[in-house]
Amino acid sequence: MLAIFRKEINQFFSSPIAYIIMGVFLTAIGLMLWVFPDTSLLENGYADMGTFFNLAPYVMLFLVPAVTMRSIADEVRAGTLEWLLTKPVSQWGVVGGKFLASWLLVVLTLLPTLLYYVTLYQLGSPVGNIDSAGVSGSYIGLFLLAGVFVAIGLWASSLNDNQVVAFVLGVFFCFLLYVGLSALAGLSILGNVAYYVSSLALDEQYRSLGRGVIDSRSVIYLLSLLIFFLFLTVQRLKATN
Repeated sequence: MLAIFRKEINQFFSSPIAYIIMGVFLTAIGLMLWVFPDTSLLENGYADMGTFFNLAPYVMLFLVPAVTMRSIADEVRAGTLEWLLTKPVSQWGVVGGKFLASWLLVVLTLLPTLLYYVTLYQLGSPVGNIDSAGVSGSYIGLFLLAGVFVAIGLWASSLNDNQVVAFVLGVFFCFLLYVGLSALAGLSILGNVAYYVSSLALDEQYRSLGRGVIDSRSVIYLLSLLIFFLFLTVQRLKATN
């Protein structure tokens, strides 16, 4: 698994893929947070990163599937997946190595945004007048949410050998779980069931971690969902070989 992890990381950074994805994400977020007046942090009048944590998941809906779309689909198309599975590594090893590499790339993309926190910390009146506990919880939620999106993206990549199809499916399933379930819970026809549907939505679990107190239930749910999609990916690999 470690060898696969290294191979994936080297492949990311030996081509323009990683740099383009990181550059596009940071540019898009930077423009929305510091330039566009409707979402600019400078226009809020107070030191708060809520706008960033509200916008970041929607950008990641497209960022993460772009990272994962070729992970398995490209191996299947090139015929190297079968060769890889003949090596002394299990399906879990293959999926685990690719998952960790993709997750690390997304985390590395998010790390530069810590500069936003440092900037707002200094701009606060007085200096440091910012909800640091809420920011910490939100970052933990964002990293876990990125992990879930990566797991979904890998599963989508295993469903088809076409990278474009894998990207579209990844965006669709990430959007469905992050936004779709909340929208579905808002329908009056669901009645009392709406509460349970809402609690399964990723945005609800993500927001609960940003309240300054780490809710173990949200952490366990996100980790369970992550493992579930990795399990589906492994089962898909077993079915195709």
